[in-house]
Amino acid sequence: MEEKQCCEKFRTMIGGQALIEGIMMRGPEKDAVVVRTADGLHLEVKDRKLSRPGSFRTWPFFRGIFNFFDAQVTGVKALMHSADLAPEEEQEEPSKFDKWLEKKLGNETFQKVIVGLAVAMGLGLSIGLFFLLPMVIASPFDRWIGSTLGVNLLEGVIRMVIFMAYMILISRMGEMKRVFAYHGAEHKTIRCYEAGLPLTVENVRRQTRLHPRCGTSFLLVVMVISILVFSVASSALLSVVPSLAALRGTFLYRLLMIVYKLLLLPLVVGITYEINRWAGRHDNALTRILTAPGMWMQNFTTGEPDDGMIEVGIAAVEAVLPEKEGADRW
Repeated sequence: MEEKQCCEKFRTMIGGQALIEGIMMRGPEKDAVVVRTADGLHLEVKDRKLSRPGSFRTWPFFRGIFNFFDAQVTGVKALMHSADLAPEEEQEEPSKFDKWLEKKLGNETFQKVIVGLAVAMGLGLSIGLFFLLPMVIASPFDRWIGSTLGVNLLEGVIRMVIFMAYMILISRMGEMKRVFAYHGAEHKTIRCYEAGLPLTVENVRRQTRLHPRCGTSFLLVVMVISILVFSVASSALLSVVPSLAALRGTFLYRLLMIVYKLLLLPLVVGITYEINRWAGRHDNALTRILTAPGMWMQNFTTGEPDDGMIEVGIAAVEAVLPEKEGADRW
């Protein structure tokens, strides 16, 4: 169990992602990538492209969908960049196909294509493993359960089991342990900053590696919210199109419901973002209940970092601190 504590004085919107031998940190105005290379710390800072006030990207629910996809693209770019910078025993020679694509498309376009493919494959794998597979497994039971809520609850349980098993299994992979330790360094550094302490290795080391506003918590809340949204939306669809009820138990009915639920995923993401945003600004019994499962999962998705990893976390946070003090507060 995690015994270290954090005396939180304020809550920051600064958050990050573990990379290969590094950390990406996102602030209100800047993004930073810090990677430990053979020559020391490599730091890159870029200004964030902020949405115009009043833009649909800032509207409730819409902003959650936009921020989710923006985070996926930024995260993949940072991960690929860290892989290029991180010390390796031997660099792989690009294949003839890679060289041909780069020659035809140009280096910049080639990189965009690779990032796009990586994001699409990552989202496709996540949707397939954590949403499509549970739907397929649970759908045959609709003939016996006979309740929309019951089927969606079963889907939710299967989804949670698959997700937890997946996270626990990859946490045991040797090559992932260092990535998860950098994840712990990211959390510890933000905890230290939120406690109002100087960002030193000693102060950061004393912090807990668990953080309630982690992406792991977001994913778990997505799964819970999907049960509610899918149940309400499925019932609404059956009331609007009552003829569908006659198809219950058939392959066509299952296929239609699976496609329908997949189309609802952006709505689930938007609702979850607003819930997490609210939970991030409040500390009460309800928010602690909402974040408790994610905090527990972080025992598997974070590790205790060494001092070198903590130095990376400190450099990443310091690089994205806003010029105006307090501009990063929730």
